[in-house]
Amino acid sequence: MSDTIIDLKNVNVFHNKNLVLNDVNLNVQRGEFVYLIGKTGSGKSSIMRLLYGELPMPQGEGYVAGFNLHNLKSQDIPKLRRKLGIIFQDFQLLTDRTAKDNLMFYLKATGWTDKARMEERVSEVLSKVGLGTKGFKMPFELSGGEQQRLVIARALLNDPDLILADEPTGNLDPETSNEIMNLLFEVSRNSRAVVMVTHNYGLMEKFPSRVVRVEQGKVSPVE
Repeated sequence: MSDTIIDLKNVNVFHNKNLVLNDVNLNVQRGEFVYLIGKTGSGKSSIMRLLYGELPMPQGEGYVAGFNLHNLKSQDIPKLRRKLGIIFQDFQLLTDRTAKDNLMFYLKATGWTDKARMEERVSEVLSKVGLGTKGFKMPFELSGGEQQRLVIARALLNDPDLILADEPTGNLDPETSNEIMNLLFEVSRNSRAVVMVTHNYGLMEKFPSRVVRVEQGKVSPVE
C-alpha cells in the first residue's frame, strides 16, 4: 500500500483546450489533510476534476490512488472513483429515497451485489458519521449538517484512499461546520488523505493544516 495518494509533476491542466493551470506540482501523502484555496475561477475546481478523472491530463506526470492520470482510459475512470470519496457543497442526494437507500443505491452503482454485505456496510458508515438511528429518514427530514454527514457517509462507503471535499461547510452554520471539520480530520487520521477546497479562513485558523494556494495559473504552498 503506497503512502503517496496524489503525485502531480509538471502537469498542465486544460479546460476546453484552454490552459487553466501551468506546471502543477502537488504531492499528498496518506493521513494528510490539505486545504486548497484561491479566488473563484482560479482553477481549484479544475484540479478537483483532474483528480477524479473528469478532465484529461495530456501533459505532465500524475498519479492518484495508484492510477496513472496521463493514460487513464475511460473504462478505468469508475475504478479510480471507487478509490475516491467526493463531497459536494450541494449534497447531491436522491430526494425520493431514505438516507439508507441513498447509500444502498450508491453501492449498487459502484458494483456491490451482496445484499447482506451492503446492509452491513451502510450500517457501519451511518454509525461512523453519527447517523446510526437516522437511516429511515428522507433527506428533507434531516438538518443541513445531517445531510452533509450523509454525504460523508456516502463518500466513505468504498473505503477510499482519498476524500475530495469541495466547500463542504459552505452552507452550514459555524457549530455544524466545526462538527463536519472534526469528522473530516478524523477521516484523514484513519490512513486516508483529504483535500478540501474552502474560502473559510476562520475555519482554517481553527483547524490548522497544510495549505496550497491556486493563483494566476500556478499552484504553490502557503508557508
